[in-house]
Amino acid sequence: MVREVFLTFRTMNDYLKMVRNELVLRKYSRKTVQAYTSCLAKFFDWMGDEVDTVDNDKIKGFLLELAEEGKSPQTINLYINAIKFFYRNVAKVEQGVGVKFAKRTKKLPVVLTHDEVVRLIDGIKNAKHKLLISVAYGGGLRVSEVINLKVCDVDLVSKAIHVKCGKGGKDRMTLLSDKVVNDIGKMIAFKSNDDYLFESERGGGMTDRTAQKIFERALKSAGIMKKATFHSLRHSFATHLIENGVNLRYVQDLLGHSDIKTTQIYTQVTHIGLKGIESPL
Repeated sequence: MVREVFLTFRTMNDYLKMVRNELVLRKYSRKTVQAYTSCLAKFFDWMGDEVDTVDNDKIKGFLLELAEEGKSPQTINLYINAIKFFYRNVAKVEQGVGVKFAKRTKKLPVVLTHDEVVRLIDGIKNAKHKLLISVAYGGGLRVSEVINLKVCDVDLVSKAIHVKCGKGGKDRMTLLSDKVVNDIGKMIAFKSNDDYLFESERGGGMTDRTAQKIFERALKSAGIMKKATFHSLRHSFATHLIENGVNLRYVQDLLGHSDIKTTQIYTQVTHIGLKGIESPL
């Protein structure tokens, strides 16, 4: 058992405040801040007074309990990332946490067909909501990226979207469909450059939960039974580009993936390889 004392005793709230401040200073997304602090609140509570020491055996015991609760490998890895962030960047422990990441399951992403996307969008009556879903799908945007778009991030002439501080704090350029240019132009006619593209009813930016609810209602209204989420629009964007013959490297850039292996997952859900092959039945 490796133990290393590094701090005088502090309360759980003290630790959580320190973590939150460090995450904000390092420009982590709001969603990541919420996820890490939520994970660490449970971890600190489980560790009790022993949270001020690095105890690999104890940490492994906590992770084992998560696994026994039925937590997925992805969720367990989120906890590990949060714990490592705390001890490395907040507690400043020189010796790292000696815990390996859980092996992730290799599930294929849920992808909507092009016809399903059209049906989904056409069924939305609210003009702003229809544009929100259209822009997200047409540019392969994450929910956090589309709700944080400002007027100045959209170039109607070049038909491009500048995604600022996407996942990992990276900027990238992606596509703006011809089909939404006129409608966006009308929507932003009296807005300033720093206004949110998709404002909430109370003003300011829309929340990610609101955007997700818009998608969920549209999915239900369209009668689509797949277990799709807002992120399925991004999966569908990538898959449809590959099916249309777009080079995988371009798709990687549009999605903002650092490793092309992440992008290659979409080659497994396209129907290109199935064409011309007959079932032996």
